Amino acid sequence: MVADHDAYIAEAPAALRPSLVRLRAQLAHALPEAEEVIAYKMPGFRIGQSLIAGYAAFSKQCGLYLSPSAIAAHADEVAAAGLKSTKTGITFSPDRPIPDALVEKLALASR
Repeated sequence: MVADHDAYIAEAPAALRPSLVRLRAQLAHALPEAEEVIAYKMPGFRIGQSLIAGYAAFSKQCGLYLSPSAIAAHADEVAAAGLKSTKTGITFSPDRPIPDALVEKLALASR
């Protein structure tokens, strides 16, 4: 079991690590009051008892996981960035990251 965000990122595929480090920093900046946790076997940010955002690495892409309402509220921007989303997640690759401003909007909308 992964102990913390640093360990999770260290175990991720090498090509994805810079994207995860950047996403972690973006989320920490957008959610300064949030606590870093491991939930559902992935790194996340929690405020109180609510998991606000999580992220994960797969073999060739990364995912950002948020509340369904946050993704729905910004669905047009997600699509305009050329990203794929599900009800609770957005997948991205190192060559097509989620734009910085959109990460912040999504994190704040997920609170």
